[in-house]
Amino acid sequence: MQSEPLLRVNNLSKLYAPGKGCEEISLDLYPGEVLGIVGESGSGKSTLLTSLSARLEPNAGEVLYRNAKNEWLNLYELPESERRRLLRTEWGVVHQHARDGLRMGVSAGANIGERLMAVGQRHYGNIRKEGLRWMEDVELDVSRIDDKPNTYSGGMQQRLQIARNLVTHPRLVFMDEPTGGLDVSVQARILDLLRTLVRDLNLAVVIVTHDLAVARLLAQRLVVMRHGKIVETGLTDQVLDDPQHPYTQLLVSSVLTP
Repeated sequence: MQSEPLLRVNNLSKLYAPGKGCEEISLDLYPGEVLGIVGESGSGKSTLLTSLSARLEPNAGEVLYRNAKNEWLNLYELPESERRRLLRTEWGVVHQHARDGLRMGVSAGANIGERLMAVGQRHYGNIRKEGLRWMEDVELDVSRIDDKPNTYSGGMQQRLQIARNLVTHPRLVFMDEPTGGLDVSVQARILDLLRTLVRDLNLAVVIVTHDLAVARLLAQRLVVMRHGKIVETGLTDQVLDDPQHPYTQLLVSSVLTP
């Protein structure tokens, strides 16, 4: 782990109403680190993720990102066009519902190729070759590269969304319940795929999940949220095996109770 963070969050607040949203959040994310944000529905974790990924302006506080040129950027002082460029190039966002992260009207190959074009690739043959390689990497049938995603199953769409995001080797990936809407058998395979890719590409990831098993499998460090605030943070195994805050204890025990 490098000594300087990739993402630094200082006193971030985004409230829709008292207790709705997230409040006074401070955290750092380091290169190659996977940070899990857990909590029940309504705890503010998705609001926090959307603010961290430059898609929802906070009421207060700041989100600082160290870019590929090693410059610190204050995300909400940037023009919106620059934030969008980061989302297309240095970052990736894996949505819970793949339809939110894919263009359903163009082919699978075009979905992957668009990201490559956003970082300056122009050679059609190379883009297609890279698309085929990534379809193989996420275990999709390469003969379906010209099919549109709306002909794919939910699990296949999620694999395609993962390929679309990771093809540019982003420095930072935001994941919102990436296995949330899938069958249990499909979930396990997608999680296995994500774990392998995160490790092989040495990705920095912020992942939101209500599923502690997903957090244990993917995240090295955990942030536990309740009513919009962080109540506990620490190494994943430490937090889940020896929770300190009463709410975390409740969260862990409710998973263990049959």
